[in-house]
Amino acid sequence: MARRIAKFEKVSYKQFKEAWMDTFGDAGEEEIQKIYEGIRIPRRATSGSAGYDFFVPVDITVAPGRTVKIPTGIRVQMEEEWVLKCYPRSGLGFKYRLQLNNTVGIIDSDYYYSDNEGHIFAKITNDTNEEKTVELKAGTGFMQGIFVEYGITVDDDVRTVRNGGFGSTTKV
Repeated sequence: MARRIAKFEKVSYKQFKEAWMDTFGDAGEEEIQKIYEGIRIPRRATSGSAGYDFFVPVDITVAPGRTVKIPTGIRVQMEEEWVLKCYPRSGLGFKYRLQLNNTVGIIDSDYYYSDNEGHIFAKITNDTNEEKTVELKAGTGFMQGIFVEYGITVDDDVRTVRNGGFGSTTKV
């Protein structure tokens, strides 16, 4: 039986609104609230699925060669020595060459405690060779996250605490 080591939850409305406006501009309080209320918590499709599907919060169209940043509204609390690895859903990659811009998203266990509440973002690119436009309806799974346990070296003595997202672990 698989270990239960994590729990997904929404970020606060305040955090989601800031991220949404930073990404898409001001859509109006009522519209952002509606989007926030519609956010679905990631889940597995079947009992044999390794990946937890993340769902787009609104209809998204990604033209060939274009990129979209998606504030998912999701964060995850997990045990130490585990990581959430995020990948595009296989069918979207296969059909459209939809890719995550960082190839694999790595969500560390201490990201949950960051200033942005551990808000998970995805930046996706339609890298089609066939000029196919990707159209994702609100609520469609577009990314999958898989929890993986990891180890550290015997001489590791890191005591630094994270505070931030991209690039925060390399700042001194």
